[in-house]
Amino acid sequence: MTLNEAREKLMALQVKLAAYNHALGILYYDGATTAPKGTAANRAQTMGVLSEEVYTLTTGDETVALLEFLDAHRDALDEKERRQVELLLKDIRRMQKIPMEEYVAFQRLTTESYDVWHTAKETSDFALMEPYYEKIFAMNRKFAQYCAPEKDPYDYWLNEFEEGLDRARCDAFFDTLRAHIVPLLRAVQQKPQLSDEILHGSFPAAAQAELARRVMSVMRLDPAHVGLGETEHPFTTSLGSHLDERITTRYVAEDFSSSLFSVIHEGGHALYDTGSDDALAYTALDGGVSMGIHESQSRFYENLLGRSRAFCEYLFPVLREVFPEQLAGRTAEEFYRAVNRAQPSLIRTEADELTYCLHVLIRYELEKRIMAGELAVHDLPREWNRLYKEYLGVDVPDDRRGVLQDSHWAGGSVGYFPSYALGSAYGAQFLRRMRESVDVDGCLRRGDFAPINAWNREHIWQYGCLYRPGELFRRAVGEEFDPTVFTSYLEEKYSALYGL
Repeated sequence: MTLNEAREKLMALQVKLAAYNHALGILYYDGATTAPKGTAANRAQTMGVLSEEVYTLTTGDETVALLEFLDAHRDALDEKERRQVELLLKDIRRMQKIPMEEYVAFQRLTTESYDVWHTAKETSDFALMEPYYEKIFAMNRKFAQYCAPEKDPYDYWLNEFEEGLDRARCDAFFDTLRAHIVPLLRAVQQKPQLSDEILHGSFPAAAQAELARRVMSVMRLDPAHVGLGETEHPFTTSLGSHLDERITTRYVAEDFSSSLFSVIHEGGHALYDTGSDDALAYTALDGGVSMGIHESQSRFYENLLGRSRAFCEYLFPVLREVFPEQLAGRTAEEFYRAVNRAQPSLIRTEADELTYCLHVLIRYELEKRIMAGELAVHDLPREWNRLYKEYLGVDVPDDRRGVLQDSHWAGGSVGYFPSYALGSAYGAQFLRRMRESVDVDGCLRRGDFAPINAWNREHIWQYGCLYRPGELFRRAVGEEFDPTVFTSYLEEKYSALYGL
């Protein structure tokens, strides 16, 4: 086999894998949005067959020989080809260690689990999910032991979502956040609370959908490549490549801000994915490099931009057009203060910037203990409720608004949650660097996201998975990660809002 022949086979392999992932992605999206409730078993069967095909293709002798040949000739490859081979070999070496029947069984399990989760959440019935969570956590431990027996299982999964992350780094990061956020929150709670009355009322889903479309247009999400759906737990997924992106939201009739900020959040994910260089399409480099960097973009658009005074001033006239009766006599300043109200609450996805990371910290501590065998799945609701009382001072009335509120564990993702807090902190450093060359507030007051998006595309999006997350971060900001940039941002913002 010549090097040019190997290059052609490498591209053909990646195109075929992208096609399988496209099909699997459509099935997942359908199951989470419009599929009838009784179709999960059928979908799990199909996804199991496709997953087996992916496993066979990925770990087959021909694929392994191809990638090992290319790896042996890496000096003759360009930067993108070397990285493609590196990522594909990493996946192969991981999958080779997991028995195929167990890999396929896990895909079927999570498909069924996700469907059951919807029912369990609706009925606030943790007992329905308990056997699924037992199996999912057990299989995550087993897979980690297969792939990296020398590592702590939870460290293995943290690293899978954010390369270089482990419990020690996580603990230090959350210790820093806790040291700044907890006293700031206490100080805020001593002040008169900001009113969020403006957000509450009767807001028809059709009008909220119109607002979602207008906000997506302002963010410059391309409707030819980004679709919007509705689901219980909003998410974003890429179908095959960055050329086909789907975001979802949930319309809450009595609070339009819930859908508004989920659309902006998921829109940030979609901007990142669709911003990949077109040359990366259908390759292992297409899309975001890690969940921490991915969440930096979603949290960046949702909070650092979306909840800024400048953007609220631009957006409020749009809100008045969409909800003329509900917002009659209201002001942009009322809206700004309402969406930045700091108040301990039950629901992570609707939490304010100040308390949000405490929600993430609770999930981190729980899954860390489960993975270590220190906490039984059966005791999750009790411990969840205890930590919410300890960290946020709120009583959890039921499992629907407690341990069942997130879909991540049902989908098999253990070790994901810290990415949200890391992403929030990454975003603050990106914004500080961006302000050196972009008039961010001026752009937001005009509703002109073009210069902001251009900076992100130049420094982050276009590279896809070409660089490791740490290297990409340093290239973008010119310095190492420093979580105190984020805590300083919070201290400055909330001190001004509450007159501290």
